[in-house]
Amino acid sequence: MIKSIKISFLMIILSGLLNPSVGQDKKIKVLQLNIWQEGTQLTGGYEGIVDEIKALEPDLVTLSEVRNYKNTNFTSRLINDLKLKGKTYYSFYSNGAGILSAYPITDSLQVFGGKGEIYKLVTKIKEKEIAVYSAHLDYLNYAVYLPRGYSGSTWEKLDKPVTDIQAILADNLASSRDEAIQSFVQEAKKDIEKGRLIFLGGDFNEASHLDWTAATKDKFDHHGLIIPWQNSLTLYKNGFKDSYRVKYPDPLKFPGFTFPAGNKDVAVKKLAWAPDADERERIDFIYYYPNRQLKLENSYVVGPSTSIVKNERMEETSSDIFIPPSGTWPTDHKGVMSIFVLK
Repeated sequence: MIKSIKISFLMIILSGLLNPSVGQDKKIKVLQLNIWQEGTQLTGGYEGIVDEIKALEPDLVTLSEVRNYKNTNFTSRLINDLKLKGKTYYSFYSNGAGILSAYPITDSLQVFGGKGEIYKLVTKIKEKEIAVYSAHLDYLNYAVYLPRGYSGSTWEKLDKPVTDIQAILADNLASSRDEAIQSFVQEAKKDIEKGRLIFLGGDFNEASHLDWTAATKDKFDHHGLIIPWQNSLTLYKNGFKDSYRVKYPDPLKFPGFTFPAGNKDVAVKKLAWAPDADERERIDFIYYYPNRQLKLENSYVVGPSTSIVKNERMEETSSDIFIPPSGTWPTDHKGVMSIFVLK
């Protein structure tokens, strides 16, 4: 059994991983966080979002499940409350997905809308233009549940697991996730032509082909399947890299699960959607486009080191490195933070 590695936030600071860069190199910290309906699903959830961003001090934050309840502007509220805690961020109005930048924004737009959303902003760090995309993709036809014996649209238990790969992939394409990713790829081509650095963070509601491999086919209720999930393949074919898998290519030793999080302040039945299955999955990602000026330094799972497995909380025993919550964990997902060096 692989021993779980956990590091405290203090240890990260002491190691210098979250400190400002020295000399001419600049560290860029990118955080992806599903905020579970703006933190409304548990007491202190919104305050937990503010506290996590304050503690982690990311340069760029991609948020999923921005809702702007009661005709409010969620990102405006968030940056105002961060300002009260001494942290300055910039943002713009968006719905579904959101983005915060520690640097002024020079441009922003919605790239995809409807069933799932993708937004983009442009900023500059060290005079280098950076395009940041935030995605919250269609949650229906969550096809990773089919091999686990559940519908990915009604969440009802099936008579038996679906093990026909073509049927699973067809169900996956019945979502709008592929249209959203194609919209991202087309927009990102413009950024590539302009020489911009590109980051894409989001809750994809879809697995990666890098996780359903020969190494994992008999684990995590994969039922012997090796599945070429379409949207991660599309991103890789277009040159984009999954930061967590670049740093930790072994999906068995470093599964990096981000859902469901074993949030200690929430009843298990509210966290589990497939209670009789091992539904753990890595569905939150930070992608980047390789650039000679950009180096990936590390990537972490942010949040509790416990997950939900067959309707019970379970401590992870992988080699994943966790940045534990600084206070109330605000969501049913775990976050991802990747740290890059801009030369």
